[in-house]
Amino acid sequence: MTPSTTVRSPLRLYGRDDELATLENLLTLLRRGDGGALVLAAPPGLGRTALLRAAAETHRDRGPVLWATAASSERAVPYSGLRALLGSDVVGSGAAASDAGVATGALAPGIARDALAGRLREFADGGPLLVCVDDAHAWDTASRAALTFEARRPGAGSRTTFLLSAADGTAFAGLPTLRLAPLDDAAASALLDRLTTGAEGLDPVVRAEILHDAGGNPRLLAALAGRLTPDQLAGRTPLPWPLPGGEAVLAAHAERLDDLPDRTRTLLLLAAAAQEHEPEGAGADALLLLRAGTRDGLPRAFLDRALFDGTGAGDLLQRAGSRVHFAHRLTARAVLHHAPWARRRAAHELLATLLTETGDRGGADDSRVRDVPGLPGDPESRTARTTTAPPALPLAALVQRACAAPGPDAALAAGLEAAAVAPMPHAARSAALVRAALLSTGPALRAARFAAAAEQARLAGDPALARALLARTGPRPADADPAGGPGTAGGPGTAGGSVRSGGAGPVAGPAPADPVTASVHASAVTDLAPGLAPYVHGMLALRSGPVADAHEALLAAAALLAPHDHRRSLDALLGAAEAAWAAGDALGYLDAMGRLARTPAGEDLEDYPAGMSAVLEGRTAEGHARLRRCLAPGGDPGDPAALLRAGVAALVLGDIAAACRAGARALAAVRTAGPDTLLPQALEHLAYAELRAGRHAGARAHALEGLHAARRTGQPNSSAHLHAVLALAASVEGPAEVCAAHGEAALAGAAPHGLAQAATLATWARARADLAAGRPGEAAARLAPLVKAGPGRGHFATRTLAVPCWVEAAVLDGRLSEESRALHAAVDEFAFWAARAADPGAPAQLARCRALLAPADEADARYAEALAHHEEAGGDFEQARTHLLYGQWLRRRRRTREARGPLRDALVGFQRCSARAWAERAAGELRAAGEPVPAPRRDTAGGPLARLTPQQQRIARCVAEGATNREVASRLSLSPRTVDHHLRNVFAALAIRSRTELARLLNP
Repeated sequence: MTPSTTVRSPLRLYGRDDELATLENLLTLLRRGDGGALVLAAPPGLGRTALLRAAAETHRDRGPVLWATAASSERAVPYSGLRALLGSDVVGSGAAASDAGVATGALAPGIARDALAGRLREFADGGPLLVCVDDAHAWDTASRAALTFEARRPGAGSRTTFLLSAADGTAFAGLPTLRLAPLDDAAASALLDRLTTGAEGLDPVVRAEILHDAGGNPRLLAALAGRLTPDQLAGRTPLPWPLPGGEAVLAAHAERLDDLPDRTRTLLLLAAAAQEHEPEGAGADALLLLRAGTRDGLPRAFLDRALFDGTGAGDLLQRAGSRVHFAHRLTARAVLHHAPWARRRAAHELLATLLTETGDRGGADDSRVRDVPGLPGDPESRTARTTTAPPALPLAALVQRACAAPGPDAALAAGLEAAAVAPMPHAARSAALVRAALLSTGPALRAARFAAAAEQARLAGDPALARALLARTGPRPADADPAGGPGTAGGPGTAGGSVRSGGAGPVAGPAPADPVTASVHASAVTDLAPGLAPYVHGMLALRSGPVADAHEALLAAAALLAPHDHRRSLDALLGAAEAAWAAGDALGYLDAMGRLARTPAGEDLEDYPAGMSAVLEGRTAEGHARLRRCLAPGGDPGDPAALLRAGVAALVLGDIAAACRAGARALAAVRTAGPDTLLPQALEHLAYAELRAGRHAGARAHALEGLHAARRTGQPNSSAHLHAVLALAASVEGPAEVCAAHGEAALAGAAPHGLAQAATLATWARARADLAAGRPGEAAARLAPLVKAGPGRGHFATRTLAVPCWVEAAVLDGRLSEESRALHAAVDEFAFWAARAADPGAPAQLARCRALLAPADEADARYAEALAHHEEAGGDFEQARTHLLYGQWLRRRRRTREARGPLRDALVGFQRCSARAWAERAAGELRAAGEPVPAPRRDTAGGPLARLTPQQQRIARCVAEGATNREVASRLSLSPRTVDHHLRNVFAALAIRSRTELARLLNP
């Protein structure tokens, strides 16, 4: 491979701030005369040498530094390590030029420890001495013992500190040890950005592949990035498989293996090979290793110690329950890379034989696998029960045989493909299909199997792996052997390759693909080749990319899939419709739904597209009749996709209770049967239904869980929608800062991916929070572009919900005269929607809008009409808002005594639904109407406003926020003249003379 000229060396240590702080503290103590010792323990490539050099560089200006690097070639020579240390140059402040000469050659093989101590004291005469030994574990035994003894002695009054780096801490038992962990994702990503500075652009899929293969190892990260060409980094040409560049790091990991006994190396090889058929991170089955080791002739006592007591394989293996893990991920790859091909193949064949004999399918332990045959809601399991015979060999045995294959093997690839069906987890199916692709004999078949593997990875909640596999559907580079025979650097998932390429990803149970599961037998993937990759691309974009791209990709995929896979073609059309809905593209939604309605479908899909299309086209009665039949979906009663459609139908019908029930059932189905990729959508649908039902606390809890699930499964579009739901909940419950944070997050995610629905809901939430805080002008400014005609209009299905808020904000801000035409037009549109939507709260909100716009002699009756509708529909929050507006209107007309009743009802209603900011606003209005209400906690005695009346306090706060007298009058339903009068009294009471002084007093 040609090295890329775009790669740069790092200028600083990434992700090591804590370690650098520890070293700085150690050096500070040394300067104070408190020497010590520290062992930096880490496997190769994690940066222990770089940290050692950083410490030496820091100390150079403070005192002498004695530096030595171990040479493994001299490991058998007694005291060779100490000779190298004392024969090295001493550099730094105060270092004597003759020191090196004194030390060189003066150290005889039998040097006593007191002689070593004397030499170190001589070196320390020039100042505090820092002794650095890199790769100290590679020293000879005598030197290590002498160094360990001397390093234990420093303490108070000492002028020497020992800083050692080692592959592990066992060689220096008793010394303080700092174990380095791999870099976290943020640090590794920052390092990769630095390494590729100057490149035309790092493709996101390439980035994910490099970061995953490196596993947080900075040396390996630099090696992988350095071997890729600019075109490969930019994604213009396919990546080699496996990624090159890791050979040196793996060889360094394998150096320890040479000193291990043969039986330990044999067990390590079996453990590394046994991980190949397991999900990534699951380790190996201890009982399988016990059987394999016994069959291979290893002593039972040794196996018991190594597998169950953790004492037989050094610190390389760790046990967790019934699973055995390598202490470091790269060690397993190094073991496979270091083993001769014949031994590696023999290990895989032995494991395959044992798995075949026991019938083990090789999954993770039962607590992690949620797939069971015949699980409700799994159309794939129904297909498997009726059309698929069990594979001749367990999938785990087939994977092991694939690892042992010396080259392409069509029969073995076909067996892997046939075994990749339910009830195996989606991750295991993806891994099997990857193996099948690597063993395929033709490029078309290989591409089809990679596409099928990508689909299973997507369902397993691993979009990064799905994208990486989709990138393999293109032409394959000629320099990559498909199976990794004897002449290669290693087979799939072994030397230099990604564990993901051969091992399985996270465990997830089989369940419907979103929106509908395609029930396709794995043996048919070759027939799906033209449309499967666009389908997976489209479904990935639906959750994590521009939804307009997803819409077009899924329409194209539906056309390509129709001749081969009718059900998956329906899935693609439903996905295209969902993408258009998220984008606010009504015509695109109707087009996709129209194609779906014209496509023969099962009973559960006959009414939904026709009903939704009819409602959007104004044929309300017909649409409602069809959607009512969707509330009790036919077919599988536990199909989460059908239940989610039932929830959407219920919302359109205005049956909020049915929407909540359907959402709860869909969530239960996903939790039971998966897939993980559908969990964020199930939680989002339920949370939104709960919002409409006024269950704000429940909506918040489910949306927060959905947000975590969306982040875990790599679905930023779902995150944006869930942030919008959380902003809506916070616009009721508060605080305003939480609403603003979620609203901004939703808008930030919505903008690049064209998520009009999320943007509309987030803007509405921010405006509602402005209304709660008494800022109608800001609320009106946010909402006007959404609800008025123009290019910036909001989502076609959700902008109408914001009309009552806009009418309220515009009227309270005094814009009725200038916005009269637009306000009446918006209310007319809301009335048209309310007549068709069957939303139980719509008539009350419509009457409230008309009351706000009505002349004084009609408003009373309109408010009474609105409150009567609220009594029928329920809903504490909206009813309390109507009470609040009615009370404000009465007080503005000096009907103070009459205003107290509605304002009191508003306060109680807001308190009942935990709408704190709204309750405070209602309490302020009630106090202004002359009824005593406990003051907010911030107005306790002793505060600057304690001497003011409630009305004066409200005016003072508004002015301190920067509001003009006119704006204060609009917020508080007063005249500007009244505001001016109260403000003069405020200034007199507080002994101030200006608005600036008031702002400083209230906002110190």
